[in-house]
Amino acid sequence: MADAYVVVFAALMLPAGLLGDRFGRRLMLIAGLGVFLAGSVVGALAGDVNAVIVARAVMGVGGALVTPLALSVLPSLFGPEERTKAVGIISAASALGLPLGPIIGGWLLDHFWWGSVFLVNVPMAAIGIAACIFLLPETLPHSRLRSSGGTPIPSSPKVDTVSTALTASGLGALIYAIIEAPTRGWGDPLVLGMFAAAVVLLGGLVLRERRMVRPMLDMTLLAQRGFLFNTLAATLVMFVLSGLLFVLPPYLQAVLGHDAFGTGLRLLPMMGGLMVAARTAQPVVERFSARAAVSAGLVVLAFAALLGSRTTVDSGYGFIALWLSIAGVGFGFSVVPAMNGALGTLPRDRAGWGSPHALKAVGEARG
Repeated sequence: MADAYVVVFAALMLPAGLLGDRFGRRLMLIAGLGVFLAGSVVGALAGDVNAVIVARAVMGVGGALVTPLALSVLPSLFGPEERTKAVGIISAASALGLPLGPIIGGWLLDHFWWGSVFLVNVPMAAIGIAACIFLLPETLPHSRLRSSGGTPIPSSPKVDTVSTALTASGLGALIYAIIEAPTRGWGDPLVLGMFAAAVVLLGGLVLRERRMVRPMLDMTLLAQRGFLFNTLAATLVMFVLSGLLFVLPPYLQAVLGHDAFGTGLRLLPMMGGLMVAARTAQPVVERFSARAAVSAGLVVLAFAALLGSRTTVDSGYGFIALWLSIAGVGFGFSVVPAMNGALGTLPRDRAGWGSPHALKAVGEARG
């Protein structure tokens, strides 16, 4: 039930971002929210495990559309100065969802039936659709626009069916192998077969894209040092946070004995650290540089991860709250300047493609 979302989400994020570049980001955002809403309704009404798995997969399709495009509209809506604030608000909202999810989910499970954790998504998605319709201008493909001299501006790459299939199947095989390896064993034939299939499929994708005039997977963007540095920084941040939030809730429940609602509440110190960073990161960027702020944030986050690795069954919650707060500070100092810097280096017709790269293609495992 958990893996269905993650596999589909990671496999489709890159093609989904390109769809927004080609057909309009507002349109694809509305479509993604609609798909996510439909999957949530199916999950809320599901009567067996198979229906829940299908619902989670459908939600993964919607999430793959929404996640990159929510960031890719920013360069079209905000200038460089305002964009930093906008990225900060989106990052804070995403971070707020990390503790709020378990808090709200735990309260719902304590008071209602299990399907209510899906049903709570419905009004949120509906509000998002309404906001897109009434507040967000459409970002049309650049091939429909003309510069002041009358020369057509190059359009985004076409949606190549073969490349899309190679991307989705290759990433899907890779993520499935990573998910199943701890259970089946790294030497299991299925796991090894999935890794081999991922290498073949993704290798075929790279070879095909290198021959394209306007490739869907534009590897030349990684030659831009600013984009590469900021993308790697965002990847490292999400890698640490995903690992942290994968092991911490089971520790709080199984070792310290808290219920789902109490576990969610005990994740809130990270939000305190993030709020501190949100107020101090921009002055640091202005005084030193975005790269210095990102580097400092990564060091702080690494220190928090080191402290977290020292947690034992006898540590108690006070120690956990300490390194969670430090992790929030590191997250705030690193991810906002990194995401803003990565988006700032992208041409506007590739913002949808670049956003999932800056987010980490394996995608924060929001399922």
